[in-house]
Amino acid sequence: MDNRQKILRELESLYPDAKPALHFRSPYELLVAVILSAQCTDERVNKVTAVLFERYNTPEAMLLLSREELEKYIYSCGFYHNKAAHILSASRDIVEQFHGQVPSELDKLQSLAGVGRKTANVVYSVAFGGDAIAVDTHVFRVANRTGLAVGNTPEKVEEGLMRVIPKDKWSKAHHLLIWHGRKVCHSQRPDCAHCTLAPWCPSAFKIGK
Repeated sequence: MDNRQKILRELESLYPDAKPALHFRSPYELLVAVILSAQCTDERVNKVTAVLFERYNTPEAMLLLSREELEKYIYSCGFYHNKAAHILSASRDIVEQFHGQVPSELDKLQSLAGVGRKTANVVYSVAFGGDAIAVDTHVFRVANRTGLAVGNTPEKVEEGLMRVIPKDKWSKAHHLLIWHGRKVCHSQRPDCAHCTLAPWCPSAFKIGK
């Protein structure tokens, strides 16, 4: 067993209950929440969507809002101009092209205006049970540091992870890497002293000194 497999096995042992932190009750709510989560904490997104989704939790309802009105709801998530535009564009596509239902196919999700590959992968895997690895900042950082997948773009890291992880574990691995990034492998000062991946991690004790 090489070091990458040892790391994956240890992650599964560390976080057996790893799951999404975003709150949602439908594929559409998840889609909106993931768009809002870009460079924003899940905790903040959950506070915002708790209010937003009381009245605007379908694409039809969301389109009743102007961009300026939506921006007032999501202001605290940051980048609210772009996020509001993306949410409204995706909502319009869902209504006009998919009869008001979020599509369950990955290529169709990626066809929605304002929806990038990471967002599509999250919705595809979490809402519809598809096999996909969404590479956010946590996944990108942990994959590169541990050597699970080395790349200078999310796409290259995604390709690398797909090669080393069995397909039926792609979606689970996404959450494992996120949890480890949040709890231990922090951006500035990773807690290598308490990281059980350290014996196999090429970056252990080399970052944040």
